[in-house]
Amino acid sequence: MKKNINVVGAIIIKEGKVFCCQRGLEKSLPGKWEFPGGKIESRETKEQALVREIKEELLISVQLEEKEFASVSFDYDFGRVNLSTFICHLESGEPQLTEHLQSKWVSFDKLNQLDWAPADIPIVEKLMEVGVDE
Repeated sequence: MKKNINVVGAIIIKEGKVFCCQRGLEKSLPGKWEFPGGKIESRETKEQALVREIKEELLISVQLEEKEFASVSFDYDFGRVNLSTFICHLESGEPQLTEHLQSKWVSFDKLNQLDWAPADIPIVEKLMEVGVDE
């Protein structure tokens, strides 16, 4: 049986663009693009985990929208990733990379031009289809 890995991702939106991060080369899925976030620790809600992870990874504070945007389960060779995403708005700070190779703000219509991690692709497709109001 595959290991279940519960993770959260932040869809950070600013001025009609989405903040995208490229995974480090020493990580699984090296060089793939993703929404920043990470694993949900025991006794944490999805929302608490996402706020914590964004503070750790990007040194910023975000405000999450109340409702989850989308969730996806994807089977990788290392386990099943259950990804829950939330639309987020920058509260304070400017993103600083502590784990990722690079980052960029990308307009909705160009999101599919990045080489995304497979679990993130359905989220990207939904974002491109429905868009998001700021």
